[in-house]
Amino acid sequence: MKRGTLRLATRGSDLALRQTASVRDTLADRRFDVELVEVETRGDQIRDELLHRLGKTGAFVRALDERVLDEEVDAAVHSMKDMPTEHPRDLVVAGVPERAPANDVLLTPDGTAFENLPAGSVVGTSSLRRKAQILSARPDLEVEPLRGNVDTRVEKLLAPTLQREHEARIDDDSDKKANSAEASASGEEYETDFDRTIEEWFDDLSEIERRSLERDVETEYDAIVLAEAGLKRSGLLHRVEYDRLPPTEFVPAPGQGAIAVTARRDHENLDRIQDALDDPRTRVTTTVERTVLAELGGGCIAPIGVHAKLQGEHVHVTARVLSTDGEEEVSDSRNLPVHNHANAAAEFAESLASQGAADLISEARDDARDEEDEK
Repeated sequence: MKRGTLRLATRGSDLALRQTASVRDTLADRRFDVELVEVETRGDQIRDELLHRLGKTGAFVRALDERVLDEEVDAAVHSMKDMPTEHPRDLVVAGVPERAPANDVLLTPDGTAFENLPAGSVVGTSSLRRKAQILSARPDLEVEPLRGNVDTRVEKLLAPTLQREHEARIDDDSDKKANSAEASASGEEYETDFDRTIEEWFDDLSEIERRSLERDVETEYDAIVLAEAGLKRSGLLHRVEYDRLPPTEFVPAPGQGAIAVTARRDHENLDRIQDALDDPRTRVTTTVERTVLAELGGGCIAPIGVHAKLQGEHVHVTARVLSTDGEEEVSDSRNLPVHNHANAAAEFAESLASQGAADLISEARDDARDEEDEK
């Protein structure tokens, strides 16, 4: 390993590389010499499996952290919501940078709001939590699986609408060419359904829209649900129509929008990494969220949303634990003291469990086991 160089492990997806680049730039500003090391994870290799079937050890996390523990790299950069709540004793979360927006957003081809989606609309998501919360609010909707990185998911949403318009423009252009001579002879002007030529229309498309035109459509989605942070970091937030979903109702996953940098507990630069990267407010709120998740023990098996917000000397935390079909739930909110936020979060989780959250999580675990047995 090159002396003096801090090696950061990252997944190779566009979003992961963008996240890691932001960490690299922050460290570089603090006089670190940083090198990025791309690592393929199990979650990247098994592209046709839903996330909740990939195991509680963290489908996108373990391969990176193994490199850290083996001292092949100095640190690893993760989306915090993907991280299991348990990790090896020799590993620590060395840095938690300032958080991006934690909420979910609903994307549609035309910007339709969630409450205005027609009954029977197909909504795509790979998340058990999002599926349960969608069905809880709108049991008249259909929720279908959706995998892939952020770009791929957006392309799957846009593809059918863009392809239909493309075909309509091709047909209109053919009709125009076929009838132009006749219209000219009669002194009339051929009327078109479009105010731009197909070439002009194509030239105005964004890169992601052009890729959508080439995508094979297997499932036609009327809407999809994604994390706003992922869209923002991918540079797509201003290229798509979206409806921001309120975190009080669509409670985000613990740690959503936050980045975590893991390192060995005995790393010589551990304190410097933390000083360079750590945002105290984000550290507190994500600690509360992940403590609640850890105490409940649901992991990626049950639909659990936990969202914390720092308010003066308190941390306001909201939690929703649902059945997988969204028909049952236990929800609560509480103000926790900042000075004792981790212990208070554990007590809040105990209260949720006693209210019935433990039963819902147990049922979700049984459902997952039955599903695995049927495969």
